[in-house]
Amino acid sequence: MVNTELAGQIVLVTGASGGIGAAIARAFAAEGARVAVHYVTATSPPPGAAWEHVTFGPDTAEALAGELGDAVAVHGDLREPDAAPRLFDEVERRLGPVDVLVNNAAHCESPDTFGSFTAGGLRRHYEVNAVAPALLISELAKRRTDGTSPCVVNISTDAARAFPGQVGYGTSKAALEALTRAAALDLAADGIRVNAVAPGPVQTGWMDAETYEHARSVVPLGRVGEPADIADAVVFLASRQARWITGQVLQVAGGHAL
Repeated sequence: MVNTELAGQIVLVTGASGGIGAAIARAFAAEGARVAVHYVTATSPPPGAAWEHVTFGPDTAEALAGELGDAVAVHGDLREPDAAPRLFDEVERRLGPVDVLVNNAAHCESPDTFGSFTAGGLRRHYEVNAVAPALLISELAKRRTDGTSPCVVNISTDAARAFPGQVGYGTSKAALEALTRAAALDLAADGIRVNAVAPGPVQTGWMDAETYEHARSVVPLGRVGEPADIADAVVFLASRQARWITGQVLQVAGGHAL
């Protein structure tokens, strides 16, 4: 039996009220961690754009926090410049200093192809998928105290390698992977580890039967991913067993997009 040494650790998971984020929150809670379930209030897309993700609101976040026991729901719009310090202030007030930061929140919208994306669409992808994680990591580092070794796990995607039709989404996630390596090098002297997980096709409710079957057919291991597949990898990278791993992007995709 592996002892992750995560019991009592305070874990902030962004975008945690549903899908992969909720699975990550549950996985940490199962290890005895105290989890801050971050959520954002749904917004309407601007004219001509469509959100390609589901936004779970406060009711879902509060319900998950209640399910997890020693957990809280925290709100924050990561597009706002002061979101990082306000979010950390709230978590520290209600739970204590953050030991593990999981940058799971993501933005995905359409149109997102060459010839159809807009400056606003590109900006929104980068604000949430790259800029916000950078600011949150910086905030974690600023608040580190002597004798502590916090860690970060960023959630990328194998679309960061190449994903025709999702230019802003894929390239902003590639920026997140570059950020992972840069932060790992810059923060190593402070004992802060920074890694990433890159999921392949994961069923969180967005795939219809046809899409699901196509995704299954192109994954070498022969099945579509489940949120728990990603959550287990995140917990590993935050655990004692990964204590000498930093700056890595772990593809958890059943062999997809190798």
